[in-house]
Amino acid sequence: MSFDQARGARAAGAGQLDTTPDGSAPDATPDAAPETAPASPGRGPGTWAALRPLLLRLHFYAGVLIAPLLFLAAATGLLYAGSWQAEKILYSDQLTVDGVGDSTLTLGSQVAAAKRAAPQGTVTAVWPAPEADATTRVIMESPGLAEGETLTVFVDPYTAEVRGKLTTVGDALPLRAWLSEFHASLQLGEFGRNYSELAASWLWVVALGGLALWIGRRRTRKALLVLPDRAATGRRRTLSWHGSVGVWLAVGLVGLSATGLTWSKHAGENVGELKDSLGGATPAVSATVGGSAAGAAGGDHAGHVMTEGMEGMEMPPAPVDNVDIDQAVVLAESAGVTEYLRITLPAKGKGYVIKEQDKQVPVHLDAVSIDPADGRAIDELRFADYPLLAQLTRFGIDLHMGLTFGLVNQLALALLAVLLMCTIVWGYRMWWLRRPTKERRLSAGRPQPRGAWRKLPVALLLPLAAATAVVGWFLPLLGISLVAFLAVDVLLGFAATRRSRKAEGV
Repeated sequence: MSFDQARGARAAGAGQLDTTPDGSAPDATPDAAPETAPASPGRGPGTWAALRPLLLRLHFYAGVLIAPLLFLAAATGLLYAGSWQAEKILYSDQLTVDGVGDSTLTLGSQVAAAKRAAPQGTVTAVWPAPEADATTRVIMESPGLAEGETLTVFVDPYTAEVRGKLTTVGDALPLRAWLSEFHASLQLGEFGRNYSELAASWLWVVALGGLALWIGRRRTRKALLVLPDRAATGRRRTLSWHGSVGVWLAVGLVGLSATGLTWSKHAGENVGELKDSLGGATPAVSATVGGSAAGAAGGDHAGHVMTEGMEGMEMPPAPVDNVDIDQAVVLAESAGVTEYLRITLPAKGKGYVIKEQDKQVPVHLDAVSIDPADGRAIDELRFADYPLLAQLTRFGIDLHMGLTFGLVNQLALALLAVLLMCTIVWGYRMWWLRRPTKERRLSAGRPQPRGAWRKLPVALLLPLAAATAVVGWFLPLLGISLVAFLAVDVLLGFAATRRSRKAEGV
């Protein structure tokens, strides 16, 4: 199937026609008295008229060739958005207690119960019950588990009854862990991760390119920019839904693309290096015993020792060389670390690390480390002291995962995924409706004619080429796929020229 046989009436004057975001010319039946959308400040109409055909062709090819990956990412993301509520139902026995008691047992007693239930495991962390009806999670390293997996024992904090054991990845129970990996790699390992990185790399290009094309269209009423035209029929109606819904989705899609790239293998390294170079590295609390925090703290947090909130505070007495987990928690709470605690037990040369993990607004993400020998604070880290870029990164990732606003966040992500899938389907429908119906062979809608870049002014072409090269280097899979698109396009053009010459008998 060739995309480049159109050299007739549809291609003529393409730079001046009111072409659509899928690369097509408008329907033969015009809208009444079209109004020209005002040009953006600093950009003349001549520049936009030259740039628009290039955007149309790029949007068309990206939509046709990358849209399947975007659809997969949206579908798997939809499943992940629902996994938070699904695991509460599926694992309710492990996550909740039968009845809320008057007082909880010590964490030491709960850990002892977990050890009896899983004697082969080594306890590395404890997550006290965050709610009155929730269980405590005792995290263990256990033989036979894959890299990154841990054994979690769920303990009733009132009775020390073991409610169950599950293999977990971070805070994700089996269902959400599987769906998370399915969204990231289609369960195909490192090879599969290229799919999600390619989708994330192109998502913002497709979204912003389509937004520019839609805003630049001529329309009879300004309301049609953000609302579908109910009076339209056929392909024009589909286009109206595709464009207007795309306007509503644009900010969310760009945000998902940006945050998704932080997890990617190739672009993620570049994003991390850029963030660090801008002073936005995420700091880490130091837990090294017997040395200064300045020598052990990571990132931008080096040298930040625990003083604020601890000076002049009376600490509960702690036996030398015998600070147990309950005493460590009391010390952390005295330092203001109180919400949704996650306690990492001391390892060789390390102390307790006690962090808050309440990521819903207002967030509680402070951390403190405690010397297990004498109960002294080694280091503290306040979320308010994070660099602004690190805070924004944290918020962005948690929004992407559906954490920041809880159920509302998850429903918003689900709606975003459904509408993105609808937008993709509408795009393919427009492509199909534009197919030449008089040809006997199977065909589909054609893209904007090639050669649009030749019409760009040199003052615009050179910066655009330089920016494209920089973005392609920063997002490697975007750059590689773009080069592949260009190579295929050149080959198709060469083949079309040869067929044309052959038909003319040259």
